[in-house]
Amino acid sequence: MTDMENQEKDEILDETAEETEPEHQEELENAASELDEIEGSDELEAEKDRYLRLLADYENFRRRTEKEKLTLFGDATAKCIEQLLPIIDNFERAIDAPCSDEEYHKGMNMILEQLRAFLEKQGVTAVVPLGEAFDPNIHQAIKREEATEEFPENTVCEVFQKGYMLKERLIRPAMVAVAN
Repeated sequence: MTDMENQEKDEILDETAEETEPEHQEELENAASELDEIEGSDELEAEKDRYLRLLADYENFRRRTEKEKLTLFGDATAKCIEQLLPIIDNFERAIDAPCSDEEYHKGMNMILEQLRAFLEKQGVTAVVPLGEAFDPNIHQAIKREEATEEFPENTVCEVFQKGYMLKERLIRPAMVAVAN
C-alpha cells in the first residue's frame, strides 16, 4: 500500500471516528484492522474505502434519524400542550368568577391543580412577566400604557394572557401591556 493510500485511509478513518459514537468506535477500528491484515490489490483497497464510507454514512443516517425523532416528538408535544392551554385559561377564569357553592369551587381548584401538575411534569412553565422588561421574543404587546414609578418605560405593566414555554421553546407568548 502506498503512502498516499495509507494517508487517504487514515483520513477516512479519522472522519468516520469523529462522527461515530463511542460504542461503535471499537467496531469500526476492528473492521479497519481486519482490512489492514488482508494484503491485496487496488480492488481490495477500493472495497475497503467503500466499506468505510458506507459505515460512516450509516452512522450519520442513524444519528440524523434519532435527531428527527426527537424533533418530531417535541413538535407533537408542543402542539398538544398548545391545544390544552385555552382549557386551562377557562378553568382559571371560572375559578376567578364569583361562586356561592364552595364545594364546586374547591373541585374546580383541584382540577386546575392537576392540570398544572401535568404541565409541570411535561416541562411546561408559565410566563407571567408583570414588572419585567418587555422582551418581544416571549411577549406580545397589545396595549401601551403611560410609564409610572411602579412601571418604568419598556416594562410590562399588565398581563392579559399568560404565556407558556415547553423547556426552552416558546409555545405561546404572553399578551401584555407595555409602559411607554
